[in-house]
Amino acid sequence: TPTSAKTPRFAPTYEEIEHQAIYNCHRKKPSKVNREIIKKIISVEKQYNVPPSLRGMLLAAACSESGYNPMALGDWRTKVKRGKKVRVANAVGLFQMWKWWEKSYKIDRRSITPATEAYMKHITLQLKRIKCKWRSPHRRWVASWVTAIRAPKEGGRCHEKPLHLRTLRRWHRAIKKNNYRSNCGC
Repeated sequence: TPTSAKTPRFAPTYEEIEHQAIYNCHRKKPSKVNREIIKKIISVEKQYNVPPSLRGMLLAAACSESGYNPMALGDWRTKVKRGKKVRVANAVGLFQMWKWWEKSYKIDRRSITPATEAYMKHITLQLKRIKCKWRSPHRRWVASWVTAIRAPKEGGRCHEKPLHLRTLRRWHRAIKKNNYRSNCGC
């Protein structure tokens, strides 16, 4: 039978997502992954009722942005200080947050749980603001996610996807493939 629009998407468990986050983050060797950071990120995500088809969205973002390193620095710019050129990082932390995050959410960008909560709060705020016509929770959350992490754009970002979604989809495909093999007796 053909699949309908009402067919539920594949929904991995958080244990499966955790495994993928540890062993399939392209920016970090499994032996170097701090599992406590992974657990903290998962615990925050669980509080926000993320659609099952997007479970692991925070881990995918943290993997892509910093390799789960809360001290990561990025988006460098050159600044002249006392006559010398100095490189300064605009983005800091797990999610490579800019300075405005500290002011808006009153957080330390290097702090794992507060930064993760601020990131999720920002995405959920966008859920209320986006004017996309999508009805499915999955599509609305994807539009909110991309709106939250990119600069404002006239007309919105309804038809865009965050690059972190590629990582998340890769993890979900790997989980689905492993489940098929374990369930079919192959």
